[in-house]
Amino acid sequence: MTAEQQETDLLLDRVCEQIAQQVFDASDRETLGRMVECFADSRGMVRLRIAETLGKIGQPALPFLMDALEKHENPVVRRASGKTITLIADPVAIPVLIRALLYDEDTVVKGSAVGALARMGEKAVPVLLEIIASEEHPQSIKGHAAWALAFMGAEVKEELYRAISDDSGEVRSAIVAAIGNLVQETKDEKGLELLLASLQDSEAMVRAEAATALSQLDESDEIISALIASLQDEDGEVRKNVSLSLMKLGDRSILDSLQTALDKETEEGTKKAIALAVSRIENKVEEEDDDW
Repeated sequence: MTAEQQETDLLLDRVCEQIAQQVFDASDRETLGRMVECFADSRGMVRLRIAETLGKIGQPALPFLMDALEKHENPVVRRASGKTITLIADPVAIPVLIRALLYDEDTVVKGSAVGALARMGEKAVPVLLEIIASEEHPQSIKGHAAWALAFMGAEVKEELYRAISDDSGEVRSAIVAAIGNLVQETKDEKGLELLLASLQDSEAMVRAEAATALSQLDESDEIISALIASLQDEDGEVRKNVSLSLMKLGDRSILDSLQTALDKETEEGTKKAIALAVSRIENKVEEEDDDW
């Protein structure tokens, strides 16, 4: 163990003891700053202990964590600072987290930032939607933002429901995915209605996402009927997603509809997807019949 690591351990032990005895001075800027600097320690378990300790200290530690996330030259310190902000979950950090997501060169820092944003709830929703709608940001960043929305789930369902009518097809697509997760977890009827309605969206990407989202839900006549109707969609990618979703649901009653769609299909990639769906469901039917 190096002398620096020994100093880190002594500092951490002292702060933990003061917290346990409820005598820690949350206005001690020097100690808080040193704690954040100790994230540079090479020992993962020590960094975790520092994060948990700063998480207990809470809001007084936040300015130091935000400053480190935005400015520290060591990416390990920036990563750990972002993860620790997740534990505190104070919306005041949202602007700094957004800048880290958009502009930090380290992919793990970006992941830490979006993980913290996912804990911020409804106050983070508008800026996440702006990122998804913007033409300036790459799909990787938009994917991070969409994941954060999906993670929030039921906590922000009213915001998700309002955003389903957004002008941006990319936003609606991300919202459909988030609502799909929400319905899967909570069986929310309004969410299911919105997913089914999204099969008629004006943008193909939204319809395709809706088809995929519906495949994650429990099979029902309503879902099966809506997906079968979408086998006639004008967009090949949508038809492909619909076919794969029907395959996943696996109901034998859809075989005739899939076979009809297969006979009519002209796009090679979509034709392969439909053929795969037919084959898988036929095999499943044969296995079920053999059980008898």
